[in-house]
Amino acid sequence: MTKEKLVYRGKSKDVYEIAEGKYAGKYRMVFTDRATGYIENGKPVFDPGYDVVVGEIPGKGAVACRFATHFFKLLKDRGIASHFIDSSADNEMIVEPAVPISMAEEAPEYAGSAPLANLEFTWRNNGQGSFWRRYPFIKPCRKLNCLVEAWTKGDTDILITFESLEDTGVMTRAEIEQVKSLVGEIAAVVTGDMASRGLHVIDGKFELGRLKGGDGRILLIDEISPDVLRVCRGYAPDARGDCSIHARCIETKFAGGKRTIVAKNQLTAAELQKVYVM
Repeated sequence: MTKEKLVYRGKSKDVYEIAEGKYAGKYRMVFTDRATGYIENGKPVFDPGYDVVVGEIPGKGAVACRFATHFFKLLKDRGIASHFIDSSADNEMIVEPAVPISMAEEAPEYAGSAPLANLEFTWRNNGQGSFWRRYPFIKPCRKLNCLVEAWTKGDTDILITFESLEDTGVMTRAEIEQVKSLVGEIAAVVTGDMASRGLHVIDGKFELGRLKGGDGRILLIDEISPDVLRVCRGYAPDARGDCSIHARCIETKFAGGKRTIVAKNQLTAAELQKVYVM
Protein backbone atom coordinates (compact mmCIF):
# COMPACT_ATOMS: atom_id res chain seq x y z
CA MET A 1 0.00 0.00 0.00
CA THR A 2 1.34 3.42 -1.00
CA LYS A 3 1.98 5.71 1.94
CA GLU A 4 -0.43 8.62 2.19
CA LYS A 5 0.90 12.16 2.37
CA LEU A 6 0.07 14.21 5.46
CA VAL A 7 -1.41 17.44 4.13
CA TYR A 8 -2.38 19.15 7.38
CA ARG A 9 -2.32 18.53 11.12
CA GLY A 10 -4.72 20.72 13.07
CA LYS A 11 -5.86 20.98 16.66
CA SER A 12 -8.46 18.22 16.29
CA LYS A 13 -7.99 16.69 12.82
CA ASP A 14 -5.33 15.22 10.54
CA VAL A 15 -5.73 15.36 6.75
CA TYR A 16 -4.03 13.00 4.29
CA GLU A 17 -3.92 12.86 0.49
CA ILE A 18 -5.16 9.47 -0.73
CA ALA A 19 -2.56 7.88 -3.01
CA GLU A 20 -4.46 5.08 -4.72
CA GLY A 21 -7.83 3.43 -5.24
CA LYS A 22 -11.30 4.84 -5.87
CA TYR A 23 -10.56 8.11 -4.12
CA ALA A 24 -6.99 8.66 -5.31
CA GLY A 25 -6.19 12.36 -5.18
CA LYS A 26 -8.97 13.10 -2.70
CA TYR A 27 -8.36 13.85 0.98
CA ARG A 28 -8.94 11.58 3.97
CA MET A 29 -9.91 13.62 7.03
CA VAL A 30 -9.25 11.90 10.37
CA PHE A 31 -11.10 13.23 13.41
CA THR A 32 -8.86 12.75 16.45
CA ASP A 33 -9.68 12.71 20.17
CA ARG A 34 -7.63 15.89 20.75
CA ALA A 35 -9.68 18.62 22.46
CA THR A 36 -9.23 22.34 23.09
CA GLY A 37 -9.96 24.32 26.23
CA TYR A 38 -8.08 25.88 29.12
CA ILE A 39 -6.35 24.85 32.32
CA GLU A 40 -7.99 25.69 35.63
CA ASN A 41 -6.48 24.65 38.97
CA GLY A 42 -4.09 22.38 37.10
CA LYS A 43 -6.86 20.48 35.31
CA PRO A 44 -8.10 20.75 31.72
CA VAL A 45 -11.49 22.34 31.10
CA PHE A 46 -12.65 21.36 27.63
CA ASP A 47 -14.32 24.16 25.67
CA PRO A 48 -14.43 24.43 21.84
CA GLY A 49 -14.40 28.22 22.15
CA TYR A 50 -10.69 28.08 23.06
CA ASP A 51 -7.86 27.40 20.60
CA VAL A 52 -5.33 25.47 22.73
CA VAL A 53 -5.26 21.66 22.89
CA VAL A 54 -5.37 20.66 26.56
CA GLY A 55 -5.95 16.91 26.33
CA GLU A 56 -7.96 14.13 24.74
CA ILE A 57 -11.53 12.89 25.12
CA PRO A 58 -11.83 9.18 24.27
CA GLY A 59 -14.26 8.62 21.41
CA LYS A 60 -14.56 12.32 20.59
CA GLY A 61 -13.23 11.88 17.06
CA ALA A 62 -15.92 9.35 16.11
CA VAL A 63 -18.65 11.59 17.55
CA ALA A 64 -17.32 14.61 15.65
CA CYS A 65 -17.25 12.62 12.41
CA ARG A 66 -20.87 11.48 12.84
CA PHE A 67 -21.92 15.05 13.52
CA ALA A 68 -20.08 16.37 10.48
CA THR A 69 -21.52 13.65 8.24
CA HIS A 70 -25.06 14.38 9.45
CA PHE A 71 -24.79 18.10 8.79
CA PHE A 72 -22.96 17.83 5.48
CA LYS A 73 -25.75 15.56 4.21
CA LEU A 74 -28.39 17.91 5.63
CA LEU A 75 -26.78 20.89 3.90
CA LYS A 76 -26.60 18.98 0.62
CA ASP A 77 -30.35 18.32 0.88
CA ARG A 78 -30.83 22.10 1.31
CA GLY A 79 -28.71 22.86 -1.76
CA ILE A 80 -25.71 24.20 0.20
CA ALA A 81 -22.40 22.95 -1.22
CA SER A 82 -19.42 21.64 0.76
CA HIS A 83 -16.30 19.57 0.17
CA PHE A 84 -17.89 16.41 1.65
CA ILE A 85 -17.92 13.19 -0.41
CA ASP A 86 -18.53 10.28 1.99
CA SER A 87 -17.70 8.76 5.38
CA SER A 88 -15.12 5.99 5.27
CA ALA A 89 -14.79 4.92 8.94
CA ASP A 90 -16.12 5.83 12.38
CA ASN A 91 -13.77 8.79 12.65
CA GLU A 92 -12.86 9.39 9.00
CA MET A 93 -14.42 10.98 5.93
CA ILE A 94 -13.44 11.53 2.32
CA VAL A 95 -13.50 15.12 1.06
CA GLU A 96 -12.65 17.05 -2.07
CA PRO A 97 -9.26 18.80 -1.88
CA ALA A 98 -9.91 22.44 -1.11
CA VAL A 99 -7.92 25.63 -0.63
CA PRO A 100 -8.90 27.71 2.42
CA ILE A 101 -9.37 31.45 2.00
CA SER A 102 -5.79 32.64 2.42
CA MET A 103 -3.06 34.96 1.13
CA ALA A 104 0.70 34.67 0.65
CA GLU A 105 2.95 37.21 2.38
CA GLU A 106 3.63 40.21 0.15
CA ALA A 107 7.19 40.80 1.32
CA PRO A 108 8.79 37.55 2.54
CA GLU A 109 12.21 39.22 2.57
CA TYR A 110 11.21 41.04 5.76
CA ALA A 111 11.85 39.20 9.01
CA GLY A 112 8.62 38.30 10.75
CA SER A 113 6.53 38.25 7.57
CA ALA A 114 4.07 35.36 7.40
CA PRO A 115 1.29 34.19 5.10
CA LEU A 116 -2.37 34.24 6.00
CA ALA A 117 -2.75 30.46 6.13
CA ASN A 118 -6.54 30.41 6.32
CA LEU A 119 -9.54 32.05 7.91
CA GLU A 120 -12.37 30.80 10.05
CA PHE A 121 -15.67 32.56 10.50
CA THR A 122 -17.47 32.66 13.83
CA TRP A 123 -21.19 33.24 14.10
CA ARG A 124 -22.93 34.12 17.31
CA ASN A 125 -26.53 33.77 18.43
CA ASN A 126 -25.58 35.00 21.91
CA GLY A 127 -22.82 37.07 23.50
CA GLN A 128 -20.66 34.43 25.17
CA GLY A 129 -17.06 33.22 25.20
CA SER A 130 -14.45 35.50 23.65
CA PHE A 131 -17.17 37.90 22.48
CA TRP A 132 -18.15 38.72 26.05
CA ARG A 133 -14.49 38.85 27.11
CA ARG A 134 -13.90 41.49 24.42
CA TYR A 135 -17.14 43.35 25.11
CA PRO A 136 -17.74 42.95 28.87
CA PHE A 137 -20.13 45.90 28.87
CA ILE A 138 -22.89 43.65 27.49
CA LYS A 139 -25.03 41.27 29.52
CA PRO A 140 -23.67 37.72 29.19
CA CYS A 141 -25.59 35.66 26.64
CA ARG A 142 -27.61 38.59 25.31
CA LYS A 143 -29.16 37.90 21.92
CA LEU A 144 -27.11 38.56 18.82
CA ASN A 145 -28.46 38.32 15.28
CA CYS A 146 -26.10 35.62 13.96
CA LEU A 147 -23.22 38.08 14.13
CA VAL A 148 -20.39 36.94 11.81
CA GLU A 149 -16.70 37.62 12.51
CA ALA A 150 -13.48 36.59 10.74
CA TRP A 151 -10.43 35.17 12.49
CA THR A 152 -6.96 34.21 11.32
CA LYS A 153 -6.37 30.59 12.23
CA GLY A 154 -3.11 29.45 13.79
CA ASP A 155 -1.53 28.63 17.12
CA THR A 156 -3.43 31.66 18.42
CA ASP A 157 -6.58 32.82 16.62
CA ILE A 158 -6.67 36.57 15.94
CA LEU A 159 -9.75 38.63 15.14
CA ILE A 160 -9.48 40.45 11.80
CA THR A 161 -11.95 43.00 10.47
CA PHE A 162 -13.72 42.56 7.15
CA GLU A 163 -12.47 46.03 6.19
CA SER A 164 -8.89 44.79 6.64
CA LEU A 165 -9.60 41.72 4.52
CA GLU A 166 -10.93 43.93 1.74
CA ASP A 167 -8.22 46.60 1.87
CA THR A 168 -5.39 44.02 1.89
CA GLY A 169 -6.88 42.17 -1.06
CA VAL A 170 -7.64 38.92 0.72
CA MET A 171 -11.31 39.18 -0.30
CA THR A 172 -13.40 41.51 -2.41
CA ARG A 173 -16.43 43.29 -0.95
CA ALA A 174 -18.67 40.99 -3.00
CA GLU A 175 -16.92 37.91 -1.57
CA ILE A 176 -17.26 39.27 1.97
CA GLU A 177 -21.00 39.72 1.52
CA GLN A 178 -21.21 36.23 -0.01
CA VAL A 179 -19.36 34.77 2.99
CA LYS A 180 -21.62 36.52 5.50
CA SER A 181 -24.69 35.25 3.66
CA LEU A 182 -23.34 31.70 3.37
CA VAL A 183 -22.33 31.51 7.03
CA GLY A 184 -25.80 32.78 7.97
CA GLU A 185 -27.49 30.12 5.81
CA ILE A 186 -25.45 27.29 7.30
CA ALA A 187 -25.91 28.65 10.84
CA ALA A 188 -29.68 28.76 10.34
CA VAL A 189 -29.72 25.09 9.29
CA VAL A 190 -27.58 24.02 12.25
CA THR A 191 -29.51 26.16 14.75
CA GLY A 192 -32.85 24.90 13.47
CA ASP A 193 -31.81 21.26 13.54
CA MET A 194 -30.50 21.59 17.09
CA ALA A 195 -33.68 23.40 18.19
CA SER A 196 -35.78 20.51 16.87
CA ARG A 197 -33.97 18.34 19.43
CA GLY A 198 -34.47 20.75 22.33
CA LEU A 199 -30.98 22.27 22.12
CA HIS A 200 -29.76 25.83 21.54
CA VAL A 201 -26.62 26.84 19.67
CA ILE A 202 -24.80 29.68 21.42
CA ASP A 203 -22.19 30.14 18.73
CA GLY A 204 -20.09 28.29 16.21
CA LYS A 205 -17.32 28.64 13.66
CA PHE A 206 -16.89 27.47 10.08
CA GLU A 207 -14.04 27.33 7.61
CA LEU A 208 -14.66 28.27 4.00
CA GLY A 209 -12.62 27.76 0.88
CA ARG A 210 -12.57 26.84 -2.80
CA LEU A 211 -12.23 23.40 -4.37
CA LYS A 212 -8.93 22.75 -6.12
CA GLY A 213 -9.64 22.80 -9.83
CA GLY A 214 -13.18 24.02 -9.15
CA ASP A 215 -15.10 27.01 -10.46
CA GLY A 216 -13.81 29.36 -7.76
CA ARG A 217 -16.99 29.57 -5.71
CA ILE A 218 -16.68 29.76 -1.95
CA LEU A 219 -18.13 26.83 0.01
CA LEU A 220 -18.00 25.10 3.38
CA ILE A 221 -14.92 23.01 4.14
CA ASP A 222 -13.54 21.39 7.31
CA GLU A 223 -16.36 20.28 9.68
CA ILE A 224 -19.49 20.93 11.71
CA SER A 225 -19.15 19.12 15.04
CA PRO A 226 -18.98 19.59 18.82
CA ASP A 227 -15.46 20.95 18.19
CA VAL A 228 -16.84 24.03 16.45
CA LEU A 229 -20.14 24.58 18.28
CA ARG A 230 -21.17 25.72 21.74
CA VAL A 231 -24.54 24.19 22.57
CA CYS A 232 -26.71 24.46 25.68
CA ARG A 233 -30.05 23.23 26.98
CA GLY A 234 -32.67 25.08 28.97
CA TYR A 235 -32.45 28.20 26.80
CA ALA A 236 -35.46 30.40 27.59
CA PRO A 237 -35.56 33.66 25.61
CA ASP A 238 -37.39 36.65 27.04
CA ALA A 239 -39.40 39.18 25.00
CA ARG A 240 -36.19 40.76 23.69
CA GLY A 241 -34.65 37.40 22.84
CA ASP A 242 -32.05 37.38 25.65
CA CYS A 243 -31.77 34.22 27.70
CA SER A 244 -33.98 34.72 30.75
CA ILE A 245 -32.10 32.22 32.94
CA HIS A 246 -28.63 33.70 32.42
CA ALA A 247 -28.36 34.62 36.12
CA ARG A 248 -28.64 30.92 37.06
CA CYS A 249 -26.53 29.62 34.18
CA ILE A 250 -23.68 32.07 33.64
CA GLU A 251 -20.67 32.33 35.93
CA THR A 252 -17.97 34.93 35.29
CA LYS A 253 -14.62 35.57 36.95
CA PHE A 254 -12.11 38.41 36.78
CA ALA A 255 -8.68 37.69 38.20
CA GLY A 256 -5.14 38.66 37.21
CA GLY A 257 -6.52 40.97 34.57
CA LYS A 258 -8.28 38.09 32.78
CA ARG A 259 -11.98 37.45 32.34
CA THR A 260 -13.55 34.01 32.11
CA ILE A 261 -17.14 33.08 31.41
CA VAL A 262 -18.78 29.68 31.82
CA ALA A 263 -22.31 28.59 30.94
CA LYS A 264 -23.36 25.86 33.37
CA ASN A 265 -25.98 24.60 30.91
CA GLN A 266 -23.45 24.25 28.10
CA LEU A 267 -23.10 20.64 27.00
CA THR A 268 -19.77 18.88 26.86
CA ALA A 269 -18.99 16.77 23.79
CA ALA A 270 -19.86 13.64 25.79
CA GLU A 271 -23.20 15.09 26.93
CA LEU A 272 -23.99 16.22 23.42
CA GLN A 273 -23.29 12.70 22.20
CA LYS A 274 -25.96 11.33 24.53
CA VAL A 275 -28.59 13.96 23.74
CA TYR A 276 -27.95 14.45 20.05
CA VAL A 277 -28.18 10.89 18.80
CA MET A 278 -27.34 10.35 15.13
